[in-house]
Amino acid sequence: MKVLVPIKRVIDANIKVRVKADESGVELNNVKMAMNPFCEIAVEEAIRLRESGHAEEVIVVTVGPAQSQETLRTALAMGADRAILVEADPAPEPLAVAKLLKAIVEKETPGLVLLGKQAIDGDNNQTGQMLSGLLGWSIGTFASRLEVDDAAVRVTREVDGGLENIELVPPAIVTVDLRLNEPRYASLPNIMKAKKKPLDMLTPETLGVDVSPRLETIRVIDPPARAAGARVTSAQELVDKLRNEAKVI
Repeated sequence: MKVLVPIKRVIDANIKVRVKADESGVELNNVKMAMNPFCEIAVEEAIRLRESGHAEEVIVVTVGPAQSQETLRTALAMGADRAILVEADPAPEPLAVAKLLKAIVEKETPGLVLLGKQAIDGDNNQTGQMLSGLLGWSIGTFASRLEVDDAAVRVTREVDGGLENIELVPPAIVTVDLRLNEPRYASLPNIMKAKKKPLDMLTPETLGVDVSPRLETIRVIDPPARAAGARVTSAQELVDKLRNEAKVI
């Protein structure tokens, strides 16, 4: 069984995000970029499935500018077998990404697609669900545990009331949560080997997908600065401030 893992290049989680001076978007020039943390977990889980004998090949794919090759090489250094880059700049919206992934899934015919549940830049949490709808495949979201065999994909997911266990019939899509695993670090020998692994370059045009934006960003601004807190001398004063000033009770 092939496992396809879509990943995304985002601003490093440890970097403070800055808005452009003209408020047209987020500043990306001279900013450290990295693989989306949720995508790292998906890559790690796919590699573990291959190591346990439940998968034959791990393919990573991303949609974005040419610089996204660095992110793909990171996934290859972690242990993925090959990579696909759909070059598009700027990166398309979630629906267009889902359509591109649909075309790649139809070409590669994987038995399982593993995605991060969301990207830390837009927090959209849409692509996996859209891909499921376009393909007509079953989906398990927010997976905190995953079991795979030839007959079924078993997902444990967190819900408001606790844990929910669902069973999917392959081919299936699973979006992963942070608690699923702890991603490995790429070793220096594997980083060198990753440079020789195959990386295919595609375009939206070759896949027959229109990635024209449907949304227009009017303005991006920083959130208002948080006001300093105040000390209270008694529980009664605290309740009074919460009721009359904050108006939360």
